[in-house]
Amino acid sequence: MDNRLREIEDLTSQTLDPNFWNDPKRAEGIQRKIGLSKNWVDEYYRIAREVDDLEGLFEFQKEGLSTETEVDAQYSRTAEILGDAEFRSTLNKKEDAMNAVLTINAGAGGTEACDWSAMLLRMYKMWADKNGFKVNELFEQEGDAAGIKSASIEVRGDYAYGWLKSENGVHRLVRISPFNAQGKRQTSFSSVFVYPLVEDDSIEIVIRPDDIEMDVFRASGAGGQHVNRTESAVRLRHLPSGVVVECQAERSQHQNRDRAMQMLKSRLYEIEVRRRQEEKDKVEAGKSKIEWGSQIRSYVLDDRWVKDLRTGHKVHNPDAVLDGDLQPFLKAFLMWQSNPIPVENDDD
Repeated sequence: MDNRLREIEDLTSQTLDPNFWNDPKRAEGIQRKIGLSKNWVDEYYRIAREVDDLEGLFEFQKEGLSTETEVDAQYSRTAEILGDAEFRSTLNKKEDAMNAVLTINAGAGGTEACDWSAMLLRMYKMWADKNGFKVNELFEQEGDAAGIKSASIEVRGDYAYGWLKSENGVHRLVRISPFNAQGKRQTSFSSVFVYPLVEDDSIEIVIRPDDIEMDVFRASGAGGQHVNRTESAVRLRHLPSGVVVECQAERSQHQNRDRAMQMLKSRLYEIEVRRRQEEKDKVEAGKSKIEWGSQIRSYVLDDRWVKDLRTGHKVHNPDAVLDGDLQPFLKAFLMWQSNPIPVENDDD
């Protein structure tokens, strides 16, 4: 807490500089840091008040001035608030506090896989809306008959990446296909990739102009007549890494290129963070490791269950999950990540 309070004081003093807003991007970053630290300070004092109230009620109860029921109720309330704060303290990496970019790509399976990708996109948008995050659509490629082949969205809000990082991997859908005239059970796959959106100039990501290839093309999907008539969409390919990013969110080619460059910088930052984490994981032998591209969750609609294959967390209400009720899965992953124990998966 002492460090938090000193940080708030130091950063707040910077905002008093008459030239503070000469660099709007830096100024917004500082204000965001102040807001995050103030949230932790407020939470700390909130917990302290609840603990004081609990101790006071307990003393009153011993003197016959309050009931055991009242003490039990305050104890449950305090334990819940403290547990939630301890849980959120697992979001302690620098990139956890950043905004996030989430990309979905349909796997093999044609129309069924494209429809599954559209279902996932809707799920994440609904989760964001229910939890106070803002979503900006960056890119969308429609499927030939239904759904989407790929899409990227930007999720903005405190700890957006910290919450969504668990979604990296392949998501498996099993259902009676509405696109199959014989009503057969079908399995589809879509991959989800999440990376932090780097907006902090203190993070040095050097991209040489010679290392980039740029393509321009007409945007598809929603966006109005202007978007579809002009070659405003931009695709950037980073030759050394092979990373490709696309953006069609803005009206002009120049704006889309700037947005795509930010996405590319963020992807390269995420790759570096992941590389360092993998080096740490090699040292910690015996711990389960999460590999990009692995299947992480199964959604079985006809049998009515959704299960995370890493944590073992399972629910029997897939409709609620697909309507954005993801918090139990995200929390289970963050708790599991701090102590990853292999889970036996014997479900079909």
